Amino acid sequence: MKTSTIHLIASLTTLGPAMTLFAQQAPSATAKMSWAENIGWMNWRDAGSPTASNGGSQGVKLSTSGQFLSGFIWAENTGYINVGDGTPANGLAYSNPTSGSIAGLPDFGVNINPATGELSGFAWGENIGWINFSMTSLAPAQRARMTSEDRLVGFAWGENVGWISFNASEQGQFVAWGKVCNDVDFNNDGSIFDPMDIDAFMSVFSEGPCIPAQATCDSVDFNNDGSIFDPQDIDAFMSVFSEGPCL
Repeated sequence: MKTSTIHLIASLTTLGPAMTLFAQQAPSATAKMSWAENIGWMNWRDAGSPTASNGGSQGVKLSTSGQFLSGFIWAENTGYINVGDGTPANGLAYSNPTSGSIAGLPDFGVNINPATGELSGFAWGENIGWINFSMTSLAPAQRARMTSEDRLVGFAWGENVGWISFNASEQGQFVAWGKVCNDVDFNNDGSIFDPMDIDAFMSVFSEGPCIPAQATCDSVDFNNDGSIFDPQDIDAFMSVFSEGPCL
């Protein structure tokens, strides 16, 4: 790596401390989709505006406590899916009684265990019925849960639609809160954790060419926060390159 690149990284990354990744209320604009084989893509962020009688939320929200969800998922083939109204009876988690109809279950919704990240409870789709996030019959590694990077992984089950997967690895095809960084193969040459990617990133960040010249580099908005030529993107790139978190 060039000395000038090292100096530039050092000068810009000392402008302030690295930010800690905190969960935000809405899923990331670049990571908001789950997949079900029988009903297709499900959008957790852009659910439109259901009527007030159905909760009045737009898209799924993570509570400030991080312990439950509220709002609506939008599935093009099945319509709105309600993950909870945001007001669990005890203020902490939905009780999800296991008998009765939708009208008789005012306290249903999806919870998140703050210790393990595992999801539990039920969501409701008018056209598809109940979706169960409490899949204790699955091995722990397959259960729906939120990782330490605030990303959903695992599976949920709908009796009328089958398995819903949160395991897609392609950029933008999973559900995550907070910032979602790009791949560290910045110049898209197939080699990851390659010092040339650092040179390529810093060159493009400085409004120079991609390196090598025939390569196609990604956007310098590495953490996808909508801000380009932002020193935070340098911190994020170097953190992920060092196998750390997105910043």
